[in-house]
Amino acid sequence: MLTSNREEAEDLLQDTTLKALDNSDKYIDNINFKGWVFTIMRNIFINNYRRMVRNQTVVDRTEDLFHLNLPQESGFGTPDGTYTIKEIQRAINSFPAEYRVPFAMHVAGYKYHEIATHLGVPLGTVKSRIFFARQKLQCALKDYK
Repeated sequence: MLTSNREEAEDLLQDTTLKALDNSDKYIDNINFKGWVFTIMRNIFINNYRRMVRNQTVVDRTEDLFHLNLPQESGFGTPDGTYTIKEIQRAINSFPAEYRVPFAMHVAGYKYHEIATHLGVPLGTVKSRIFFARQKLQCALKDYK
């Protein structure tokens, strides 16, 4: 009933029998023996299923996770499709300070509220300046080839 395969069912029955015999001292007389054994069987089945699912889970430990879902023609494979750090930095440095500073802090890993506290401006202002800085960066780099 739990498995759809006869061999798996026989293995489950064998495991259940072994576990029931190993734990026979835990069985209390005048209690439903059939229910006790079926509970053992169900628990073994659930544990085996969870173990199987856990073993089939693939964890990719590569450092470049952002490249996993890119299409093959993403441009990262060719030198013409990538920007150098100097070019990106040059474009960012061309921004006025009111956009450059919050954007640089955000890229460095600061949270919005930390940037707002540091600069003494409202949170919404920080978010909009970072948004506009992204737009300016896209415009500055769109014609690069």
